[in-house]
Amino acid sequence: MNLKQKLDYHYRTFDKSKISPDPLQFLHLYKNEKNIEAIGFLASVFAYGNVKQIIRTLERIVFIMGKQPHKYQVNFSSKDYKDVKGLKHRFYTENDILILFLALQHVYKNHGSLKNLFLTFYNSSEPNLKHTISKFSNHLMEIFKEINGQKKVSSGLKFMFPNPAKGSACKRMNLFLRWMIRKDELDFGLWNEIPTNKLIIPVDTHIARICKSLKLTKKKNVNWKMAEEITENLKKYDPIDPVKYDFALCHIGMRKLKF
Repeated sequence: MNLKQKLDYHYRTFDKSKISPDPLQFLHLYKNEKNIEAIGFLASVFAYGNVKQIIRTLERIVFIMGKQPHKYQVNFSSKDYKDVKGLKHRFYTENDILILFLALQHVYKNHGSLKNLFLTFYNSSEPNLKHTISKFSNHLMEIFKEINGQKKVSSGLKFMFPNPAKGSACKRMNLFLRWMIRKDELDFGLWNEIPTNKLIIPVDTHIARICKSLKLTKKKNVNWKMAEEITENLKKYDPIDPVKYDFALCHIGMRKLKF
């Protein structure tokens, strides 16, 4: 098989039946679009580190937020601070997570949805979402500062929303955008104002290793330029929806399978 045939084969093989373990599985617990967006954003924010640790943290978040995560976020206030007590995840402290929840409450109150906020920064004439992500992340940093009453934000909060303008591959944000913009049995296609060919593949160590071996990138370091190069090369095999291959590539890497 040539590379396109292999990519398409793995795309078909890694369907919804192979979803676990993956943070995406938590989005499939919900039917309502607002709830899917709300839990999806948090699932992406915590999608780093050991997969068992990610699943454990997200199970607790789902337990805290209950059957209506969107409603929980909209109504989050000081009376709910006790819910996040003791909740930590690698670089994120309990206070980082509290500020995140307060920031999301602010976004929903002022914009109605994360999509509405994101689209205020979107420019359809740009080749991909680099500048949109950059402006979106900068906006969240300003909200964090406002909530914290300080000019600086913690290293944990900075890590939540890295900036592609500074070179970051922005794996977690690109992952969230894949879930929201693409549409198949895995991804939800809720943000259909943005075409799928604007997406950039979420690059982590698994994706980087496989894509180097497949000669989809010549870059050595995981950064935004590597993510762009991989995406552009995948467009040779699907110019409309190049990031559809992400789930299969990632899980082949995670499970140490042979491509």
